[in-house]
Amino acid sequence: MAGPRFVVDRFHALWITPYGVLRSAIRKDAKAGTRNVDGKPMTTLTFTEPGQFRAVAYLDEGRVVRVESRIPDPVLGETDVVTSYGGYADFGGFAFPTRIKQAQGGHPTLDLSVRDVGPNAPADISLPDAVRTATEVVKIDKAADGVWFIAGGSHNSVAIEMKDYMVLVETPLNDERTLRVIEQVKQLVPGKPIRYVINSHSHFDHSGGLRAAVGEGATIITQAQNKTYFERAFATPTTIAPDHLTQSGKKARIIAVDEKMVLRDGARTVELYHVADSHHSDTFLMAYLPKEKLLIEADSFTPGPPNSPPPTQLNPSNTNLVDNLDRLELPIDRILPLHGRVVPLSDLYTAVGTKPPQ
Repeated sequence: MAGPRFVVDRFHALWITPYGVLRSAIRKDAKAGTRNVDGKPMTTLTFTEPGQFRAVAYLDEGRVVRVESRIPDPVLGETDVVTSYGGYADFGGFAFPTRIKQAQGGHPTLDLSVRDVGPNAPADISLPDAVRTATEVVKIDKAADGVWFIAGGSHNSVAIEMKDYMVLVETPLNDERTLRVIEQVKQLVPGKPIRYVINSHSHFDHSGGLRAAVGEGATIITQAQNKTYFERAFATPTTIAPDHLTQSGKKARIIAVDEKMVLRDGARTVELYHVADSHHSDTFLMAYLPKEKLLIEADSFTPGPPNSPPPTQLNPSNTNLVDNLDRLELPIDRILPLHGRVVPLSDLYTAVGTKPPQ
């Protein structure tokens, strides 16, 4: 995938390869040292790529066998990465590992067996248009009085005006996207602070802007199983590339939702529900505005383009959402999805081959 939120990962992946890390170490005037690993002395090279990552490369008989690095992360603040290289073999006079393993945050993320390597192969590499022309576009449409659908990118948000404050549903991707959305929300209703940010679920693309929201002073509302995880993540400062939360010096305030929570202030009611038995996430929340009969959901149903035919195969996330709506008996007119376009409820039921309740 190509996109701005992947740039740091791609940069890191390139420069921690066996030969990339040596070139980066030379370029950054790495500090040489010696450490014992399993009783064996190894040469170490310690350096920092400013704003990108910190690294220690371990060399055994001149070959890179391990790289310990730390990288910025939109959700976690920073995370440790350990990459090991083994089974070096000769590929036409070029030595390269045949086994590459990687763990992030202590969890295995890669186990790669290398069969062949083409030294100095010609490569026509161009910067993807999605990266080269990337800008944060924020498009705001009024969904109802005091309710705005915020689109313009791959992920949507929804702003809801209460009597004395604002509620923002979803802060996705990263600081850049979320701060741009927050800036626009402040202009919608000047003088009303964003008091609450509702997180649909913990997947990184949907929670990458939560740190920015905390830095703005908002209280995060999330499903109960996420609370401890986010508390730990938000307590981690970013020192490599300080983000909005670290710069603000603010502490996270988190409200946990088990099965249901209601926000009301005399002017409007917002109901939050745990999406039970989801195939996509155990910690799904959806928001419902009873007066406006609007449902706000993420990933359970992503509408297709206008006039597109129903899917040929049932999507289990779609059927799960229908099961939850039928169980809760919520009268809904329209769905404000956190991916895609606003659609009538009937589009969801058409996708699962049934008719909405009357």
